[in-house]
Amino acid sequence: MIQTIKMNLDDTERLALISKALSSETRIDILRQLRHKDLNVNEIAEILSIPASSSAAHVKVLEEAGLIRTTLHPGIRGSMKLCHIVLDHIYVELNTTRNLEQKVEIIKMPIGSYVDYKVQPTCGIVSAKGPIGAEDEPRCFYLPERIEAQLIWLGDGYIEYRFPTYTFADKEIISLEISMELCSEDHEFNMDYPSDITLWVNQQEAGTWTCQSDYGGRRGKLNPDWWPDKNTQYGILKTWKLTKTGTFIDDEKTSDVDLESFHLFDKEYISVRIGIKEDALHKGGLNLFGEGFGDYAQSIVMKVFY
Repeated sequence: MIQTIKMNLDDTERLALISKALSSETRIDILRQLRHKDLNVNEIAEILSIPASSSAAHVKVLEEAGLIRTTLHPGIRGSMKLCHIVLDHIYVELNTTRNLEQKVEIIKMPIGSYVDYKVQPTCGIVSAKGPIGAEDEPRCFYLPERIEAQLIWLGDGYIEYRFPTYTFADKEIISLEISMELCSEDHEFNMDYPSDITLWVNQQEAGTWTCQSDYGGRRGKLNPDWWPDKNTQYGILKTWKLTKTGTFIDDEKTSDVDLESFHLFDKEYISVRIGIKEDALHKGGLNLFGEGFGDYAQSIVMKVFY
């Protein structure tokens, strides 16, 4: 599915990756070729008269920037990596919503540190070393070993976390961001499997993102060697933003519910729940990635700007 990316000067990491990808005439030529049809690495090398190794290196940069996606297909000599473009538009606004004098508090929450859950199969937990408990057995989500989780999946339900407020409770909060790597959940992987994934903060809905796929077809960049190729491999890094003017997913406004409506200091913690609404149109479950699985070396990250 073709996507549109909208960014401003606050999207530092994504801007840097895309700028790097577009800084090479060869990579621009590759994108131009992929606008017409999907190509594998060797075909790109032949068309552009470059070594296959160079073609592979350029493809990697484009994929890391999120401009293209690759999938593995059977070839004459093993498998081949087929490339297809996934973006139609990139918009960059040269503005910022951040005051240069503001400060930020960053809290990193391991995905295994949940305090409550309600899950239905398909479901499971794995650490960097292997499975935690039995697959499709919700009772295993109570196992103490869950703290070591690096990938959690569920077919329906939610997982809840609690973030401490003591380090910024006396500050004037300007905005709050929560980011994590996510995708849909089907048995093994399914590139055409949408899911409506919702975030709640202190029981107040902060927005629903429709993920289009349970991503696979190529290995996640951080996945351990023992993880099977046929399983879910990676997700997309999404950021929910709560501001004084409304709530956003990345830079797309989802509602006019403002920061004050989330009552951040009513308790000694901020509740963050990620899951599937009971009335969701696409009940495709979710995969939640830790810092040792998927494409992004992070768990759940909360940034509090004050």
